[in-house]
Amino acid sequence: MRAYELMVIVDGDVDDPGVKAVNARVVELVEADGGKVVTTDHWGRRRYAYPINHKLEGIYVVFEIATPASNLNELDRFLRLADDVVRHKVIRLPEAEAEKRGLLGEPASATD
Repeated sequence: MRAYELMVIVDGDVDDPGVKAVNARVVELVEADGGKVVTTDHWGRRRYAYPINHKLEGIYVVFEIATPASNLNELDRFLRLADDVVRHKVIRLPEAEAEKRGLLGEPASATD
């Protein structure tokens, strides 16, 4: 298992049920191969730094996930093809940061 941080920017014109549907699909895809979504942080509606597709704001959601890398391909594919998703970014967290945030559970001992 590895720890990742995933930021998803949903189109600002999408209503709350649409945002919840995108979030539910992300959770479903992460959990498909034994991964888990540890935290979901809804940042809400934010203004873009520059116009994207002639729009000025979107809805930001940040997920902290622990998952094997094998199921990230399907998640990335869904996010690239979803009409409601404007941008997304997956970042692998360093082991020290993941342990500090409590994403990976107990570290393995040196004798294992």
